[in-house]
Amino acid sequence: MRERWKRVSPFVRDFFHRADMLLFALSMICSVFGIVMISSATNTAEGGSFRYVAVQTIALLLGIAVFAVFTVIDVDVIASRWVILYAFSAVLILILIPFGYDDGTGNRSWLRFMGIGIQPSEVVKVIFIIVLAKHISYLKEYRSLNHVFSVFQLAVHFAVPFLMVIVISGDLGSALIFFAIFAIMIFAGGLKLYWFVLGAAAMAAVIPYAWENVLKEYQKERIIAPYVPDIDPRGDSVLYQATRSRLALASGRLTGTGLYQGPQTQSRAVPAQQTDFIFSVIGEELGMIGCYAVIVLLLLIIIRCVQVGLRSRNTMNMLVCFGVAGMMLFQTAINIGMCTGITPVIGLTLPFFSYGGSSMIAQFAAVGLVSGIKYKPKPQLFYRAG
Repeated sequence: MRERWKRVSPFVRDFFHRADMLLFALSMICSVFGIVMISSATNTAEGGSFRYVAVQTIALLLGIAVFAVFTVIDVDVIASRWVILYAFSAVLILILIPFGYDDGTGNRSWLRFMGIGIQPSEVVKVIFIIVLAKHISYLKEYRSLNHVFSVFQLAVHFAVPFLMVIVISGDLGSALIFFAIFAIMIFAGGLKLYWFVLGAAAMAAVIPYAWENVLKEYQKERIIAPYVPDIDPRGDSVLYQATRSRLALASGRLTGTGLYQGPQTQSRAVPAQQTDFIFSVIGEELGMIGCYAVIVLLLLIIIRCVQVGLRSRNTMNMLVCFGVAGMMLFQTAINIGMCTGITPVIGLTLPFFSYGGSSMIAQFAAVGLVSGIKYKPKPQLFYRAG
């Protein structure tokens, strides 16, 4: 046993020395913070909070293991299997056609087997970051990123998962994450501004058709309700969740009402308060101070991802880091906007804080990729793309 430990211990010491322990520590703080708030949010739920806390804790432990695996495995090696990854992503989404589960939100975005729920889009968005980074770096090296055919390839690369998520699952929130990741990564990759102008013009032409023929009525109402008072003037229909969330945030004031003591939270007045609206629970029970703490923690994670990306030695690694940062930034901004009534309620979780095993594991996989880029010096072969 002692001899075996002697063989393993250098690897363990090397891992802790070279892995991004700052990123890991920040992710752990957010996750444990989130579990505490989930416990409070589900304190008066049927059966109590034990099941929710247990599931989230198990997801956290799995997330730690996933973080370690993605830290050690070279992202360049993963990306070299891009065809398999892209096909796997498509299959995961297509499985929703026969087996997709509607969790009451109107989105057929879950798979449930033996009581375990999996949200394929959480897995697919991490794969999307890796494969898109590989695609962009390949085009920069062997063609020109701003060539017409290159831009066409990238547009198709994005459009396939984006449209599949919208059409098959109806999950507009997840689809918009793909859009945000795509926009940030192609900008970071060096796509010229005129392509963004042309893209915006194309979107302006397509949006009216999509509005009339693709989006469902409830999706349209969710999108425009925060900006058109006549849609729900009393705030008890489309805006009900956002209205209750704002009341909870307002009652917290500066220091909050205290853990397990929020009137709105403990009466379960805010729908989905352990998932999409966990920020309102934090605001009510820990006040503005708690909200600022959450924002600062998540911003530190995002900044760290960008920092690792800027220090990386090739284009693909930099783009992976920027993709992860962009995903977390967009998700954080929209979730907080949902809770404060600034943005439409489109069902996006708050990274690391919201209840959900798929989301937790996917977030740890994403930061694990960033940690892996810091951890492993890349073979000289991979520096050519930089």
